[in-house]
Amino acid sequence: QVQLVESGGGLVQSGGSLSVSCAASGSIRSFHVMGWYRQVPGNPRELVALITSAEGTIYADSVKGRFTISRDNAKNILLLQMNNLKPEDTAVYYCYAQAKSQSGTWGQGTQVTVSS
Repeated sequence: QVQLVESGGGLVQSGGSLSVSCAASGSIRSFHVMGWYRQVPGNPRELVALITSAEGTIYADSVKGRFTISRDNAKNILLLQMNNLKPEDTAVYYCYAQAKSQSGTWGQGTQVTVSS
């Protein structure tokens, strides 16, 4: 089974930018859907953005116009570019991938902290 490893989280000031990456241990071409979710302690995990194999995208309303999701099938990487970050974007960000007719795979998460 392909494993997912996130990186690039960290501390950034409000209004700043940060990019998080998700590296897969194998080919991501088979993943029909890949995405980013985030979770704050005590709250359920919530969708941030999804991208399909046809590169269609879906964004949560709270991040539209600020975040951009992309996938590089040649490098087996999923990216999330986050601009104009707000303190409420602080969370652990998880990479997700799912092939058709299979259960999804999660990464271990990376912490993003936005200071006010």
